[in-house]
Amino acid sequence: MRELQIATEEVVAWFVAADKGTYSLIDIKYEHAKQWVDILANPIRRCYVDDATLETRARELNLPRSVVLAAKLPDEGATMAGDFGEVLVYLCQAALEHPRVAFGAKKWRLKQDRTKPAPYSDVVHFILPTWPEASEHDTILCSEVKTKATPGGEPPVAEAIKDCAKDRTSRLARTLVWLRDRALGEDLGCVQLAQLDRFINLIDYPPPQRRFFAVVVACSSLLADTLARVPTEPPEAYKLLIIAVPDLRSTYSAVFKSVRHSARPIEEPEVTP
Repeated sequence: MRELQIATEEVVAWFVAADKGTYSLIDIKYEHAKQWVDILANPIRRCYVDDATLETRARELNLPRSVVLAAKLPDEGATMAGDFGEVLVYLCQAALEHPRVAFGAKKWRLKQDRTKPAPYSDVVHFILPTWPEASEHDTILCSEVKTKATPGGEPPVAEAIKDCAKDRTSRLARTLVWLRDRALGEDLGCVQLAQLDRFINLIDYPPPQRRFFAVVVACSSLLADTLARVPTEPPEAYKLLIIAVPDLRSTYSAVFKSVRHSARPIEEPEVTP
């Protein structure tokens, strides 16, 4: 949360989970979702590019910051919806661990193509309470996220569960190696190489814990249909989390519009097409 410059206590208030036996439900309040347009603009911008890099590139290229930022952000559509769901789960996953500190790489900064999702596991957090000393409480959190803003298409619960299994068998391991490779030539922010090695090499004692989540971010209007697809038996290898967001499509569209405007200094006029 510190790197995104957003108050942890504020985020924790959004994500109140109710245990429903086979799954957990977070029903976002309408008033909270409406606040996101103002509150999340800068933090989401920092998920794609940190402030210093944005300022430096704009100055080096003699371009407005908004132009540099636009080259990072997804267009309206499926990728924007998916990115929003992932960022929301990034915030949620850290909030649910509070007061323990969960931190992770901002994978959206590492995209090769802004029009496509970031590769490998969707959301990864690390918990290292006694770092640099190894601890039995060292934990990696990994979430597979499916975002459902409109009716139709594949059932998101089944898809989230299926792809969560990929994380558990091999994809998380590939994600960590990919992050380490990227860290050799790029700044991953708050994540250090040695911290990635703690979960890649598995040589330090005691061994770290691994926790997996299948997460569905769904429009509140689709909640009943989403819950109808929840398994009747509680899962053992992962946890299923449903996050219901009021007016999800209009919410993420308005938030990303605000993100685009967040990079424009006061003296930089808005260009109207």
